[in-house]
Amino acid sequence: MIFDPFPAFLSAEYFVKFATGGWEHQGAAALRCKVFCEEQGIFSGDDRDAIDRVAIPLVALSSLGIAPDMVVGTVRIHEAEPGVWWGSRLAVAPECRKVGAIGTSLIRLAVGAAHARGCRHFFAHVQSQNVLLFQRLHWQSLGDVSFHGRPHHLMQADLTQYPPIADPETGFVALLKRAA
Repeated sequence: MIFDPFPAFLSAEYFVKFATGGWEHQGAAALRCKVFCEEQGIFSGDDRDAIDRVAIPLVALSSLGIAPDMVVGTVRIHEAEPGVWWGSRLAVAPECRKVGAIGTSLIRLAVGAAHARGCRHFFAHVQSQNVLLFQRLHWQSLGDVSFHGRPHHLMQADLTQYPPIADPETGFVALLKRAA
Protein backbone atom coordinates (compact mmCIF):
# COMPACT_ATOMS: atom_id res chain seq x y z
CA MET A 1 0.00 0.00 0.00
CA ILE A 2 1.33 3.45 -0.91
CA PHE A 3 0.50 6.22 1.54
CA ASP A 4 -0.39 9.51 -0.10
CA PRO A 5 0.16 12.30 2.46
CA PHE A 6 -2.07 14.58 0.35
CA PRO A 7 -5.23 12.64 -0.51
CA ALA A 8 -7.62 14.19 -3.01
CA PHE A 9 -10.07 15.33 -0.32
CA LEU A 10 -7.50 17.63 1.36
CA SER A 11 -7.25 21.26 0.36
CA ALA A 12 -4.52 22.13 -2.12
CA GLU A 13 -4.21 25.61 -0.63
CA TYR A 14 -1.61 26.84 1.81
CA PHE A 15 -1.29 30.26 3.43
CA VAL A 16 2.15 31.87 3.11
CA LYS A 17 2.72 34.86 5.39
CA PHE A 18 4.82 36.49 8.07
CA ALA A 19 4.51 34.57 11.34
CA THR A 20 2.27 36.69 13.55
CA GLY A 21 0.79 34.31 16.12
CA GLY A 22 2.64 32.56 18.92
CA TRP A 23 1.71 29.12 17.56
CA GLU A 24 3.16 30.12 14.16
CA HIS A 25 6.48 31.14 15.76
CA GLN A 26 6.56 27.90 17.77
CA GLY A 27 5.68 25.81 14.71
CA ALA A 28 8.43 27.47 12.66
CA ALA A 29 11.01 26.83 15.40
CA ALA A 30 9.91 23.19 15.73
CA LEU A 31 10.08 22.62 11.97
CA ARG A 32 13.56 24.15 11.76
CA CYS A 33 14.71 21.89 14.60
CA LYS A 34 13.19 18.85 12.87
CA VAL A 35 14.88 19.63 9.54
CA PHE A 36 18.26 21.11 10.54
CA CYS A 37 18.93 19.22 13.80
CA GLU A 38 17.18 15.87 13.52
CA GLU A 39 17.03 15.22 9.76
CA GLN A 40 20.20 16.89 8.48
CA GLY A 41 22.28 16.85 11.68
CA ILE A 42 23.73 20.31 10.98
CA PHE A 43 23.03 21.53 14.52
CA SER A 44 22.79 19.72 17.82
CA GLY A 45 19.57 20.27 19.75
CA ASP A 46 18.69 23.75 18.47
CA ASP A 47 19.45 25.80 15.35
CA ARG A 48 18.59 29.23 16.77
CA ASP A 49 21.31 31.90 16.68
CA ALA A 50 21.80 35.67 17.10
CA ILE A 51 20.07 36.36 13.77
CA ASP A 52 16.79 35.10 15.25
CA ARG A 53 16.71 38.17 17.52
CA VAL A 54 16.36 40.46 14.48
CA ALA A 55 14.93 38.14 11.82
CA ILE A 56 11.36 38.07 10.58
CA PRO A 57 10.03 34.50 10.39
CA LEU A 58 7.76 33.53 7.50
CA VAL A 59 5.53 30.47 7.51
CA ALA A 60 3.56 28.27 5.15
CA LEU A 61 0.43 27.03 6.89
CA SER A 62 -1.65 24.04 5.92
CA SER A 63 -5.36 24.41 6.40
CA LEU A 64 -8.10 22.29 7.86
CA GLY A 65 -11.13 23.45 5.93
CA ILE A 66 -10.62 27.20 5.88
CA ALA A 67 -8.72 27.53 9.18
CA PRO A 68 -4.90 27.53 9.30
CA ASP A 69 -3.84 24.30 10.95
CA MET A 70 -0.10 23.59 10.98
CA VAL A 71 3.27 25.10 9.99
CA VAL A 72 4.59 23.08 7.02
CA GLY A 73 7.27 25.50 5.80
CA THR A 74 9.36 28.36 7.10
CA VAL A 75 12.17 30.76 6.27
CA ARG A 76 13.54 33.83 8.01
CA ILE A 77 14.70 37.16 6.60
CA HIS A 78 16.70 40.01 8.06
CA GLU A 79 18.26 43.28 7.01
CA ALA A 80 22.01 43.01 7.68
CA GLU A 81 22.66 46.62 6.71
CA PRO A 82 20.53 49.27 5.01
CA GLY A 83 19.23 47.82 1.73
CA VAL A 84 21.01 44.46 2.16
CA TRP A 85 18.74 41.58 3.15
CA TRP A 86 19.41 37.90 3.77
CA GLY A 87 17.20 34.84 3.77
CA SER A 88 18.08 31.75 5.77
CA ARG A 89 16.80 28.54 7.35
CA LEU A 90 14.38 27.65 4.55
CA ALA A 91 12.67 24.44 5.65
CA VAL A 92 9.72 22.45 4.33
CA ALA A 93 8.20 19.54 6.24
CA PRO A 94 9.44 16.25 4.75
CA GLU A 95 5.90 15.04 4.08
CA CYS A 96 5.17 18.20 2.04
CA ARG A 97 8.19 18.17 -0.27
CA LYS A 98 6.53 16.08 -2.99
CA VAL A 99 4.05 18.80 -3.79
CA GLY A 100 5.23 21.96 -5.47
CA ALA A 101 4.98 25.55 -4.35
CA ILE A 102 5.69 25.67 -0.59
CA GLY A 103 9.40 26.46 -0.82
CA THR A 104 9.01 28.62 -3.90
CA SER A 105 6.13 30.56 -2.32
CA LEU A 106 8.19 31.20 0.82
CA ILE A 107 11.08 32.45 -1.34
CA ARG A 108 8.72 34.68 -3.32
CA LEU A 109 7.25 36.19 -0.15
CA ALA A 110 10.67 36.60 1.49
CA VAL A 111 12.21 38.51 -1.40
CA GLY A 112 9.04 40.45 -2.26
CA ALA A 113 8.54 41.57 1.36
CA ALA A 114 12.17 42.69 1.65
CA HIS A 115 11.85 44.45 -1.72
CA ALA A 116 8.86 46.41 -0.36
CA ARG A 117 11.03 47.46 2.61
CA GLY A 118 13.81 48.98 0.53
CA CYS A 119 15.91 45.93 -0.30
CA ARG A 120 18.54 46.62 -2.96
CA HIS A 121 20.35 43.27 -2.63
CA PHE A 122 18.97 39.95 -1.34
CA PHE A 123 21.36 37.09 -0.55
CA ALA A 124 21.24 33.56 0.84
CA HIS A 125 23.62 30.70 1.50
CA VAL A 126 21.91 27.88 -0.40
CA GLN A 127 22.70 24.21 0.13
CA SER A 128 24.28 22.85 -3.05
CA GLN A 129 21.44 20.39 -3.72
CA ASN A 130 19.00 23.35 -3.91
CA VAL A 131 20.96 25.59 -6.30
CA LEU A 132 18.98 24.56 -9.40
CA LEU A 133 15.69 25.42 -7.70
CA PHE A 134 16.97 28.89 -6.84
CA GLN A 135 18.36 29.39 -10.35
CA ARG A 136 14.92 28.60 -11.78
CA LEU A 137 13.60 31.30 -9.45
CA HIS A 138 16.00 33.91 -10.92
CA TRP A 139 18.84 33.68 -8.44
CA GLN A 140 22.50 33.78 -9.45
CA SER A 141 25.27 31.81 -7.78
CA LEU A 142 28.14 34.04 -6.69
CA GLY A 143 30.33 31.06 -5.85
CA ASP A 144 30.80 27.94 -3.75
CA VAL A 145 31.19 28.35 0.01
CA SER A 146 31.36 26.08 3.00
CA PHE A 147 28.69 27.05 5.52
CA HIS A 148 28.10 25.13 8.76
CA GLY A 149 30.53 22.53 7.43
CA ARG A 150 28.38 21.81 4.36
CA PRO A 151 28.71 22.79 0.68
CA HIS A 152 26.62 25.84 -0.14
CA HIS A 153 26.47 28.55 -2.76
CA LEU A 154 26.33 32.24 -1.98
CA MET A 155 23.37 33.32 -4.11
CA GLN A 156 21.69 36.60 -4.99
CA ALA A 157 18.08 37.14 -6.08
CA ASP A 158 17.27 39.14 -9.21
CA LEU A 159 14.97 41.73 -7.62
CA THR A 160 13.47 42.64 -11.01
CA GLN A 161 11.72 39.24 -10.85
CA TYR A 162 10.20 39.87 -7.40
CA PRO A 163 7.57 42.60 -7.20
CA PRO A 164 7.30 44.25 -3.79
CA ILE A 165 4.77 42.64 -1.44
CA ALA A 166 3.51 45.39 0.84
CA ASP A 167 1.31 43.28 3.15
CA PRO A 168 3.28 40.14 4.06
CA GLU A 169 1.47 39.81 7.40
CA THR A 170 -1.59 38.84 5.36
CA GLY A 171 0.47 37.03 2.73
CA PHE A 172 -1.17 34.98 0.02
CA VAL A 173 -2.59 31.59 -0.80
CA ALA A 174 -0.24 29.13 -2.50
CA LEU A 175 -1.95 26.56 -4.72
CA LEU A 176 -0.03 23.32 -4.71
CA LYS A 177 0.73 20.99 -7.57
CA ARG A 178 1.07 17.28 -7.00
CA ALA A 179 4.42 15.84 -8.03
CA ALA A 180 4.33 12.79 -10.25
